[in-house]
Amino acid sequence: MDKFPMTPGGFENLKEELRNRQQVERPNIILAISEARAHGDLSENAEYHAAKEAQSLNEGRISELEDLIARAEVIDVTKLSGDRIKFGATITLIDEETEAEKIYQIVGDQEADVKQGRISISSPIARALIGKGEGDTIEVNAPGGSRSYEILSFKFV
Repeated sequence: MDKFPMTPGGFENLKEELRNRQQVERPNIILAISEARAHGDLSENAEYHAAKEAQSLNEGRISELEDLIARAEVIDVTKLSGDRIKFGATITLIDEETEAEKIYQIVGDQEADVKQGRISISSPIARALIGKGEGDTIEVNAPGGSRSYEILSFKFV
């Protein structure tokens, strides 16, 4: 059972999704199944089959969430420090081609969301950033092509 890093916020989001699926979704699906059963013949009852499929998907996600929560290694980013980039760092970069400034935080795979500036620790850009410091330049071979970035600053917040 491999542990994986996660921020406290990401861990809380997983726990909240699990609670919602167990305490809200599960009873709603059970109610939908019982209502569909009341309509009679189950072999041709589309509502019943849809509700059973929703139940299967929900129970699968509950099992997945329980596994993720059990294997998560929660790292309090605010207690980290150092002069090298590592998990949890919030980095300010400048794209050397477009001169655009970007801010990313390196987070666990389950909490990554590029639109919100959270990149997965296993992403190409995060792997290039790990171990670097302010002023360093990195080359990233991403699906869209090779990009070059300069690290302006980073902090642990």
